[in-house]
Amino acid sequence: FWLKRLKKEGTSDRSRPWLARRAPRSDAAMAPKAKAGAEAGAKKAGKTAKAVKGAVTRKAKKVRHNVHFFRPKTLIKRRDPKYPRKSVETRQRMDKYRILQAPVTTESAMKKIEEINTLVFLVDIKATKLHIKEAVKQMYDVKAAKVNTLIRPDGRKKAYVHLTQDYDA
Repeated sequence: FWLKRLKKEGTSDRSRPWLARRAPRSDAAMAPKAKAGAEAGAKKAGKTAKAVKGAVTRKAKKVRHNVHFFRPKTLIKRRDPKYPRKSVETRQRMDKYRILQAPVTTESAMKKIEEINTLVFLVDIKATKLHIKEAVKQMYDVKAAKVNTLIRPDGRKKAYVHLTQDYDA
């Protein structure tokens, strides 16, 4: 605003030194930076100009030939845990001492031991026949041929463990 007014009036810039234009300084150290920046700016400007000049194109809509939409298959990576989710491994709760609770020593059980080579035990209600077979093998070092189980009226499980011919009850 002031510069235009001064030119109209015809006064020179020398009378007011703060309005005088300065000659550009020539610093050799700063020149390469400005050049590199100018080149980068020119490239960027060129890209922008291309984008602006190009016609706006609409993306063609994909034609679907099926009424069902299937979610696209995306990349599935393998699990790569950074720390264990459990600090301590779980202890097996059904060990041999919990499975075999007590031997049955009634007269009928003793008769089975003598005549048909069968041991009779009270076992845990959750124990399976395979668990019972393994527990007997570990505790008494005998091999069971087959295991029969029943649940008594009082709610306890009883197991009849038939031993192989090699072992004697």
